[in-house]
Amino acid sequence: MKSHSHPSNLLLSKRRSLLAVIAALSTATLGLGSSGNALAQNPIVIKFSHVVANDTPKGKAAERFKELAEKATKGRVKVELYPNSTLYKDKEELEALQLGAVQMLAPSLAKFGPLGVKEFEVFDLPYIFQNRDVLHRVTEGRVGASLLAKLEPKGITGLAFWDNGFKVMSSNVPMRVPADLKGKKLRIQSSKVLDAQMRAIGANPQVMAFSEVYQALQTGVVDGTENPPSNLYTQKMHEVQKHVTVTNHGYLGYAVIVNKKFWDGLPADIRTELNTAMKSATQYANAIAQIENDTALEAVKKSGKTTVYHLTDKERAEWTKTLLPVQREMEGRIGKELIQSVNKEAQALGFK
Repeated sequence: MKSHSHPSNLLLSKRRSLLAVIAALSTATLGLGSSGNALAQNPIVIKFSHVVANDTPKGKAAERFKELAEKATKGRVKVELYPNSTLYKDKEELEALQLGAVQMLAPSLAKFGPLGVKEFEVFDLPYIFQNRDVLHRVTEGRVGASLLAKLEPKGITGLAFWDNGFKVMSSNVPMRVPADLKGKKLRIQSSKVLDAQMRAIGANPQVMAFSEVYQALQTGVVDGTENPPSNLYTQKMHEVQKHVTVTNHGYLGYAVIVNKKFWDGLPADIRTELNTAMKSATQYANAIAQIENDTALEAVKKSGKTTVYHLTDKERAEWTKTLLPVQREMEGRIGKELIQSVNKEAQALGFK
């Protein structure tokens, strides 16, 4: 009997050793120890979900981050991209991040107000940024850093701000002055500021997920909306909107965020490499955003489906006069001091 049991005991011992090796390799794949082939075979996966098309500024920047991150980490990290709401819609994605179902998002800045970080709604204020220089003084400076830090208690780490661009108005009626939109149903993101903005021009704001807007415009559920040209064009909204007015009344941007627990659990060297990749992707994102929007606006004009109108100085003054009071109205919600801080950045560049 002994001569028969000995090989099986030996086999059992070998199995246990093998299981121990597998367990060690699994630990390595999580980035908790060794490097080498195991990491290459089972990299750390970052699921990066977003709600826009691949050929938008955000979509292209996400692709660039994937490329840079995977190269910098030599395959130890794999970034999986899920564009166009293929995983989660607007309202679902932040909760998915907090639960760890996805690791990275780039939601529009309006999403953080409903999450309880109302200060981010400063980005929704009409005519708060006179141009991209003022904007970048905010996003790349002290004000931007302090805003990202406010996400930490929500289990979120903010990595960067990505531009999309300044918004145009679209509808099926010509829009020269704000009164032209009186009584119209206009789609907005869920934002108290955007709600107040649309009410200031006499319109009826309608909160709706981005992925549902085209059909709502097509069927007349809403009459119009606001978007940077790149979103308008890539979602084909111009095909169901007869008029676009270049108001540049508001800004649409994104914060690239990660699940804090996931981020803090990464090895320090990988975190450093990912931060470097994100910095480069951000420079790329912000460089292409204006170009993409200019190109998209030209494409909308060439389509022949939509009339694109540029405001005269007098008309722009009318839009500004109508919408600026929203800044004062929202001081109690966003914070008077924060709004003043942004306005000081504008003054530093010579704007009143």
